[in-house]
Amino acid sequence: MKIELGIGTSTQEVNIPDKNLMEVLTPNQVEYDLTGEEEVRRALNAPIGSPYLRDLVKPGEKIAVVTSDITRPMPTYVVMPALLDELYGAGVKPEDITLVFALGSHRCHTEEEMKKLAGERAYREIKCVDSDTSDCVHMGKTAHGTPVDIDRTVAEADKRICLGNIEYHYFAGYSGGAKAIMPGVSTRAAIQANHSMMVDQQACAGNITTNPLRKDIEEAAAVCGIDFILNVVLDEHKKVIRAVAGDVTKAHREGCAFLDQLYQKKIKERADIVIVSQGGAPKDLNLYQTQKALDNAKHAIKDGGTIILVGSCKEGLGEKTFEEWLTQAKKPQDLIERVQADFKLGGHKAAAIAMVLERAEIYLVSDMEPDFVKTLFMEPYSTIQEAFDTAMNKQGADASVIVMPYGGSTLPRAAQ
Repeated sequence: MKIELGIGTSTQEVNIPDKNLMEVLTPNQVEYDLTGEEEVRRALNAPIGSPYLRDLVKPGEKIAVVTSDITRPMPTYVVMPALLDELYGAGVKPEDITLVFALGSHRCHTEEEMKKLAGERAYREIKCVDSDTSDCVHMGKTAHGTPVDIDRTVAEADKRICLGNIEYHYFAGYSGGAKAIMPGVSTRAAIQANHSMMVDQQACAGNITTNPLRKDIEEAAAVCGIDFILNVVLDEHKKVIRAVAGDVTKAHREGCAFLDQLYQKKIKERADIVIVSQGGAPKDLNLYQTQKALDNAKHAIKDGGTIILVGSCKEGLGEKTFEEWLTQAKKPQDLIERVQADFKLGGHKAAAIAMVLERAEIYLVSDMEPDFVKTLFMEPYSTIQEAFDTAMNKQGADASVIVMPYGGSTLPRAAQ
């Protein structure tokens, strides 16, 4: 069977014998009635585990609305009109509302970026600011010892409303919910304390119930307090197809359940070979972004198997700390030991690659220089077919194969 996969702005074909091909994993078809702003308004009128937002807020209260920064696909501009109408309907004045972009450890926005994210109406009517790690309020710490140091505007607000999009997160389980607070408006020290738990086997995509890192996130957010969330699920075209509103935990979990219907793929068993692509540009611009597909693919590969990772990576590795860690390590285990001893954002993704390498080898089909790829503990290839033929020779004529054309958006779940 011939299968076409995206790489950069083009595609490549790979021919896989029918007897070897177990499955091609693509997003599931789900039914939905409303999209975009209409769906957001429906969610606000059907809060989960919570009173209506208009009954929670009072005139004169300072309201902090926390939303994602420019590195996330959250369409804040779609959500804000309905949210503002709800707040204004309760008597809240525009001057008492602040939209806070949760930077985490990322850079500040330009004015134009803020305007684009917030949407023209919100940018015109209310105050829009970036979170500021240099001006935080210490509110306590979690059982794990993570400091709860929160941006002052958020910490001192009378009510906190958190926005976000829900997608799989490779060590927090899912994005959205309490992540707006931790790591969203937390200090770098707090983020590092929390994220250092990523090496725990339970800290993985799709796991929220026994995930120690996620539990720490939600404990930190509970110390700060979240009064209401409004989260969305996007389809592959970044369109809102489901919104959930209300209680920070109950509403979030319902959104996660919908995401599972859309993107979780049940498989009978793990495969000897997994071919995974981010789907092409812009998602595979660098290895830092392409890693997301690799981390989902690890849930479909047998121990000792071969993952063929497809991504142009025409801009190289894509993040300074990530590059430093990968290029300085003498062996993959060095990266795992380093992240446990001294967690660093950026370095954490290098460690995540090393954790995959503990179980499987990685063939990288990219535009990067072959000799450089070898220094990253991966085998370089220019075509998927060449990589596949080599993997078949290694794994044997009866090797089972799973293909993931949209690796960042599909999460395999093996029955065994």
